[in-house]
Amino acid sequence: MFQEIVNYTQLADQRIISVFNSSTIDLPEAEKLFSHVLNAQHVWVSRIKGEVPQYGVWDVHYRNEFEKISADNFTQIREILNNTPLNQMVIYHNSKGDPYQSKVEEILFHLLNHSTYHRAQIATLFKKAGFEPPVTDYIMLKREHQL
Repeated sequence: MFQEIVNYTQLADQRIISVFNSSTIDLPEAEKLFSHVLNAQHVWVSRIKGEVPQYGVWDVHYRNEFEKISADNFTQIREILNNTPLNQMVIYHNSKGDPYQSKVEEILFHLLNHSTYHRAQIATLFKKAGFEPPVTDYIMLKREHQL
C-alpha cells in the first residue's frame, strides 16, 4: 500500500506543480507552502538516510525548481521504500536539535500525510487567486485510472 500512496502523492504534487507552471501571476504564499512540502519531504528522506539536508524546512524555492526537487525526492523515497526495512528505527534530531527516534514506516506515513495537509491549503490559496484547484483526491485519481 505504501507504494500506491507514494505514487498518489507524487501525482497529486505534480498536479499542484502544473498550476504553478501555467500561472503567470505571483503566488507567494502558495509557493512558500509548496516549497515547505518539498523541503519536508527532503528533510525526512535525509533523516532516514542519515544525511544532512540541503534545505531548511521553510526555505523558499523558485517555482521552476519545483519539478526537479520533487523528482529527486520521490526517487529517494522509492529507494528507501525498496531498500530499507519499514520497521527499522531512525535516530534523528528535529529542526530545534531535539533527539527523537521513529520507525521508517512512521516517518514515511508522516511525510505523505504532511504533503496532503499542505496541498489542501495550497488549493485554497489557488482558489482565492482565481484558479480552479486541481483534483488531488486519492479516490478521484483512482477512478480516473491515474493510479
